[in-house]
Amino acid sequence: MVVCESEKVLYRAAISNGRHEISVDTTEEQGGGASAMRPHELLEAALASCLNMTIRIYADKNSIPLTRVITKVSVDRTQPGKTTFNYSFSFEGTLAEEQREELNKIAGQCAVRETLSKTISFVRTDVG
Repeated sequence: MVVCESEKVLYRAAISNGRHEISVDTTEEQGGGASAMRPHELLEAALASCLNMTIRIYADKNSIPLTRVITKVSVDRTQPGKTTFNYSFSFEGTLAEEQREELNKIAGQCAVRETLSKTISFVRTDVG
């Protein structure tokens, strides 16, 4: 479970999972201080990090000589009723073309991507 608690600085908040903490903020245009990632950037970060780790774990388990992967993700919310996550990879290492294709394919098994691809619902579980 993740808990988010407002801070004294306008619109800034601290997020904790009980072991680690990060901060979030909104843009100056929205009245925030732009001092931390915005909530939509956290969605992008969740997908980017999961894709990155999925690729690296697979490469390690299959002795693929991947030395570095850079994952880029952006969310497009410009179309009414539709959200599109655009992503790309940059691989480093002495990789054959078939290994690059294999890594691109395995990224589709990223748990966050699978979660975001399902029907999503929201349930308020307590009042307070």
